[in-house]
Amino acid sequence: MRILLVDDEEDVRRLARLSLEAIGRYEVDVASSAREGIERARATPCDLIMLDVVMPDLDGLAALALLREDPALRTIPVVLLTARARPDEERRYLALGARGVIAKPFDPMTLSDQVRRLLAQG
Repeated sequence: MRILLVDDEEDVRRLARLSLEAIGRYEVDVASSAREGIERARATPCDLIMLDVVMPDLDGLAALALLREDPALRTIPVVLLTARARPDEERRYLALGARGVIAKPFDPMTLSDQVRRLLAQG
C-alpha cells in the first residue's frame, strides 16, 4: 500500500515516514506543501493521502476540496493530520470528505495502527 504524506514540517514528515515504513510496512512518498502533494497524487497513484491541515499558501482543507473536485483523485481516502482535533472540528473535517483525523502530536508506535483502522472504515 502506498501512502502520500503531505506536511510542511520536515520533522513530522521524517518521523511519520519512518514509522509508517518501519512499523506499518507501507510505501511512503512525501510532499512539503499541499500543491506539491496534489501534483504528486496526480503523477503517481496512491492508496491514501495523509494531509496536514495547517500549511502556508494552501491549507489542508482547501487541498481536500481540490482533491474531492478532481475526478482522478476524489476516491482516494484522505486522513487529516492536525493539532486541531476537537470533536466538533473532527465532525466538520469528516463532513468535508476526510476519511478520518489523526491528532498531532501522534505516537509513532501506533500511527500505522491508526491508519489501518481508518482504512478499514471505508
